[in-house]
Amino acid sequence: QVQLVESGGGSVQAGGSLRLSCATSGRTSSIYAIGWFRQAAGKEQEFVASITWSGNFTSLAASVMGRSTISRDIPTNTVYLELNSLNPGDTARYFCAADLNTYSSLSRYARINFYAQNYDYWGRGTQVTVSS
Repeated sequence: QVQLVESGGGSVQAGGSLRLSCATSGRTSSIYAIGWFRQAAGKEQEFVASITWSGNFTSLAASVMGRSTISRDIPTNTVYLELNSLNPGDTARYFCAADLNTYSSLSRYARINFYAQNYDYWGRGTQVTVSS
């Protein structure tokens, strides 16, 4: 099993920044990739970003591209999601998830990395609230 714990959320004003952390533990050697998803009240879950554990692939949703960065720190088994130029539309609960699948190629993962059903373990989330 893999355990994931998110932190770093909070309440900020529009234009501000936050760095979310996803601390992993357990069978981290089995992780292929980490994804970030968010869910606003009354809305469906939305893909935000992903990164392979090797760091050779990253993906950002169009809604955060250009103002967000995803990275990972192997020694601490932590993945970071930095969100800049926040706006009220970013208000949501943010979840990180671990994908332990085996893919035949990186391109295969690249085609499906934004589907939540591919991820095996999930954290409980951290709340981000942006006020105007």
